Amino acid sequence: MTSSSSTGRSLAELIDGTDGRGLAAAGLACLDRCLPLLAPDRAEVLRPVWAAVARADAAAWAEAVGKARVGLDGAGGGAADDGGVVTLVRAMADGMPAEWAEGPLRAWAERCSTVALAVHRLYDVGEDGPLHTGELRRQLAVLDAVSHGPTGLRRARELSVEGGRVLRAVVSRRARSA
Repeated sequence: MTSSSSTGRSLAELIDGTDGRGLAAAGLACLDRCLPLLAPDRAEVLRPVWAAVARADAAAWAEAVGKARVGLDGAGGGAADDGGVVTLVRAMADGMPAEWAEGPLRAWAERCSTVALAVHRLYDVGEDGPLHTGELRRQLAVLDAVSHGPTGLRRARELSVEGGRVLRAVVSRRARSA
């Protein structure tokens, strides 16, 4: 989390200045983009969690997180752990806090940001190649979108879907060429 946005603030600074809803959305967006590596057949398991973020309701969040964990139970167990990617994404999913509080959400969002960047770097052509750079741009765009309140959640979700497609395509291309 070292690069900076067009406003000159680093990703870490932006996360630090984000409220609970923004933190939940930022962490969830990172997980959502990387989820195809863990559970390609379970893309919709996070939809109720997104809905809970929109409501910013502690009870709805806890229930949605619990259901997502059940929905992801056993995911990635049979997949080849390409460079530890499945393990990294599993840790992101398992680390989703059930408590809707800024402290746990901030810690989770920071971990998810770091893991998502690391995962993208593993599939990239270099230290700061296009996949890593694109992920950094998406994280900054998600934080910008959620800074506008609940209306920015739709944009955050769109960025996640787009990023997930990009990552899936790269992984698929890599598997075909192996």
